[in-house]
Amino acid sequence: MSKPISESTPPAQRPVRRWPDVSFRLVALLAALSVVALIVLVGWELYSGSRLAVAKFGPGFLVHSRWDPVSDEYGALPFIAGTLVSSLIALVIAVPLGVATALFLTEMAPVRLRQPVITVIELLAAVPSVIFGLWGIFVMIPFLRDHVFPVMQSVLGFLPFFRGPIYGVSMLAGGLIVAIMILPIITSVSREILRSVPNLQREAAYALGATHWEVIRIAVLSYARRGLFGAAVLGLGRALGETMAVTMVIGNRPDISLSLFAPGYTLASVIANEFAEATSDLYLNSLFELGLVLVVLTIAVNALAQLMLRTLAGPGTGKVN
Repeated sequence: MSKPISESTPPAQRPVRRWPDVSFRLVALLAALSVVALIVLVGWELYSGSRLAVAKFGPGFLVHSRWDPVSDEYGALPFIAGTLVSSLIALVIAVPLGVATALFLTEMAPVRLRQPVITVIELLAAVPSVIFGLWGIFVMIPFLRDHVFPVMQSVLGFLPFFRGPIYGVSMLAGGLIVAIMILPIITSVSREILRSVPNLQREAAYALGATHWEVIRIAVLSYARRGLFGAAVLGLGRALGETMAVTMVIGNRPDISLSLFAPGYTLASVIANEFAEATSDLYLNSLFELGLVLVVLTIAVNALAQLMLRTLAGPGTGKVN
């Protein structure tokens, strides 16, 4: 007959029940493996759907610039270039604005003003992309075409990026709309990173006689620089896959041009526009291969972001809780 267990029984003499720990570990492992399996299945489906294009074009698909469904000639270079250029434009605009907004909220804004601004940023992140696209077509594009682009051309026309005819719909317009959409992400992540900087850093700088700007530059930004870079990479991951808003304002022309005023095309946009119109097997397989290229780019960017965010717990950065 087993001896009953009382509250006075030492913990070392009590029977150990391991099944809750084992079952929870098994469930968590299955959940993690399901995510990996989902990514593998998506990649395999895209590869299976693009086998005909991979077999016919090979690596040349990535460097060929002609996209002609009539003659069954397909190349991804204009779309890769459009995706990278529009994302780069978005980062150049959104990263300084996002970091500056995060600095204002964490270092300078009055307490009563912080929460309303944070709420507005969160609301901006909740707006559907198609709404941004409609706003871009009816408000942003006419304003850029009639007022902003002519001024930019007159001032910066000596650069090849600001030459050529002005259409309104353009690579620059696509980059601007993506910048608006990734701004909340960069701002929110940057704000959390700046909040994680220990107050001891600021107090030490003030004790040495630093001004407010010197405290921000030396004690805050230098401490959080790796994390801020990770926030920028996360924004880039979102920018690469943006579809509807970019499709509505970028112009959708499969050409490569130095001028940012010229229309362009992105990987996500061409898939959204032409997938329903793909009549031949090679056409459909080429669109699947574009999707595969986009997935590889997105996974690579997000993997880089994870590597950068891991450094937040290391020396020289704050730790995000």
